[in-house]
Amino acid sequence: MRAPLGDFDEARPAPECLDLLTEPVAAAVRAWRGTVPADQILYVDTDPAIADTADFVRHHGQDLLDASANCVIVAGRRGETTTLAACVVRSATRVDVNGAVRRALGARKVRFAPVDTATGDTGMEYGGITPVGLPGDWPVLVDATVVDTAWVLVGSGRRRGKLIVPGKAFAELPGAVVLEGLGLEAEPQP
Repeated sequence: MRAPLGDFDEARPAPECLDLLTEPVAAAVRAWRGTVPADQILYVDTDPAIADTADFVRHHGQDLLDASANCVIVAGRRGETTTLAACVVRSATRVDVNGAVRRALGARKVRFAPVDTATGDTGMEYGGITPVGLPGDWPVLVDATVVDTAWVLVGSGRRRGKLIVPGKAFAELPGAVVLEGLGLEAEPQP
């Protein structure tokens, strides 16, 4: 089947590609419930060497920047309590860690989670973390513009491969909280 965005040779329904996904992502696809059927979550094979957003967009086209999202793991701290959460923002933006995230988590301080924590606690590879299949007790903060995007390209849990997901499905993920202004315009690169 042809992918609804990008120049990918082939897109396959994710339920047909479970062996290509990390176990947490495969389990989430198997257990998928919501208004978007699981077979509308698509898997596309991609080169792991260009998994990072800048390289990926340079190779597959600048238009994907507005149709893709990054999922970053943060750690919010209040007193002795640390809360891990995911933040999903369009790739053309950056996460408002010190504003929207701090307020949403009720934290005094928020930072990006260390790589070992992000990968160890998600069961996913760095550079491929996706909001599909995260621990069920984590908040998943989603920028409203992601939900409003028809199709969104995100990680698959591995550096190889991406998922293409209808934007509205992000609002139905376990722990999802849709926020206006979670993604801030990124600083222009020189």
